[in-house]
Amino acid sequence: MEPKWLTWGKELQSIAQNGLTYTKDKFDEERFQRIREISVEILGEYTGIDQTKIYDLFCNEVGYQTPKVDVRGVIFEGSKVLLVKEKMDGCWSLPGGWADYNLSIKENVVKELKEEAGFNVLPIRLIALLDRNKHNEPVTAYGIYKAFVHCEIQSGEFKANTETEESAFFNLNDLPQLSLGRNTKEQIEMCFESVSKKIEYTIFD
Repeated sequence: MEPKWLTWGKELQSIAQNGLTYTKDKFDEERFQRIREISVEILGEYTGIDQTKIYDLFCNEVGYQTPKVDVRGVIFEGSKVLLVKEKMDGCWSLPGGWADYNLSIKENVVKELKEEAGFNVLPIRLIALLDRNKHNEPVTAYGIYKAFVHCEIQSGEFKANTETEESAFFNLNDLPQLSLGRNTKEQIEMCFESVSKKIEYTIFD
């Protein structure tokens, strides 16, 4: 559960960004800009991070604010799940990443599995679409939807790349250290239950 100060800061930033996008009044523009500055001040007060850095990270978008999309490919062999070791933090995750704007969910998960795990895959079903900040730590300033897609391997093998160090299958009761911002044990178990029980509906918040 994210702290209220972060919720308030995010909401103020969203109101300000949307207002700056649509207002035609120069005085309203000044008011919305001040709301954006207040949102930065709130984050700076509670995090201790320099406000200039927060502004660059938190207020760098234009247009109506919408959530980002993180796509994760889910592959099981029996009770073992495919994970990749992230170079960024040395921890393990389901292969995936930010969705490219010009690709569908299916196309994105195919791309990510090829890039990070070396496999050509067939996407089967959308298992879940979750609100990241309701399930993952640390909470983020942006809204993020996490799409978990069940896939089957068609061919391929792991190859060295810029994002991951290796890929391997792990038993659910013996998972390595997970990259918790990307996925949790509970999310992996959720995916296994959905696949093993052949649940046909999509889990969503």
